[in-house]
Amino acid sequence: MHPISAIITAAGKNRRMRQDLKDRGVPYRHKLLLDINGEKVLTRTVKNVLDAGVGECLVVLGHYQEDLLPVLGEIEDGRLRIIFNSDRDVELSQTLLNGVLNAVTDYCLCVAADQPSVTTSTLKNLVDNLFSLSHPENTISILARRSVGQLESAEGLGMPFACHRNILMSFLPRDADNLNPILRKMIQDGVEFYGVPHQEEVELLNINRYDEYLKVRELLKK
Repeated sequence: MHPISAIITAAGKNRRMRQDLKDRGVPYRHKLLLDINGEKVLTRTVKNVLDAGVGECLVVLGHYQEDLLPVLGEIEDGRLRIIFNSDRDVELSQTLLNGVLNAVTDYCLCVAADQPSVTTSTLKNLVDNLFSLSHPENTISILARRSVGQLESAEGLGMPFACHRNILMSFLPRDADNLNPILRKMIQDGVEFYGVPHQEEVELLNINRYDEYLKVRELLKK
């Protein structure tokens, strides 16, 4: 495996899931603590990333860190590091930047904590693809949502992806924003994007709302 630091963002407000549960009259639970085949969403995501052979795995916490810390404490792996946002009320770009600033390698594999369905195999493919390209220092290897191969648009894209830390350091400090607008600026400024295909449709699902959680849970039973 190539030397790479994994960064898992787990600092969000859980706003959409919280509202969904309230509307349904379901007792509140953080989405990352919901069950997927006997494991917490967060646990499954972290294990998938660790199994991809990364040199280290940084989980960045912010909101609800007191609820998530005990789950992370159950994972016994010396590569796991927990990073805290100094200000909990920040955008995703700042959470990701906090991880990049604490990473020890030049390359980063960036994953959202609510992506337990992205397989270890696909994460490995993202990294292997990056290092097979002619200019990995100026390329983002990203899970494709539409077309694969060389991409001309970042529309609809997000995590997971792998790239050199210098790309992230050039763009993340500019804007406190969600990720997709920043990815679009990257491609406009000449950063190359290469879309890696998914292996299963479920890998394209993030868990933001309760219906998405139920769908991911059902698909991962198969």
